[in-house]
Amino acid sequence: MSDAELASLLIWLWILMAVAFFVAEIFTAGFVLMCFGVGALMAAAAGFLGFGLAWQLLAFILGSTAAVLLSRPFAHQVSGEGEQPVAIGRVVGRRAIVLQEINPVTGTGLVRLDAEEWRAESVQGQVIPPGTVVEVLGVDGVRLQVRPASEASS
Repeated sequence: MSDAELASLLIWLWILMAVAFFVAEIFTAGFVLMCFGVGALMAAAAGFLGFGLAWQLLAFILGSTAAVLLSRPFAHQVSGEGEQPVAIGRVVGRRAIVLQEINPVTGTGLVRLDAEEWRAESVQGQVIPPGTVVEVLGVDGVRLQVRPASEASS
């Protein structure tokens, strides 16, 4: 096998590896295999430009490393940090403002938590006037269980 044939074979091997990495990335999470695919394409480009195997390996390593470093912010943005609270977990411990007096006798009470309005009741059975900041302690059905925030911080 001549040097030209060997060089051509190496280029095709790098391209085949790149395709294999890209296809495998479809079935995995994390963008890692895609980065190796980019490195393999860089190595194929180095081979196409006439560089030897050592330079092709260096191109593979540098290309893969650069792809990992450049894709990390995107992957972090997509996956986010830790678990996102859902349902009840997203409101417990948060603060809200009373819109309508919370009165256990009449069963009334309305609070605003961010852009949402919720029915609310006092966990201590006391009347809480409008404008009071309250802390959400729990949820009972569709009603928030609250207490005045000044008592929550003491």
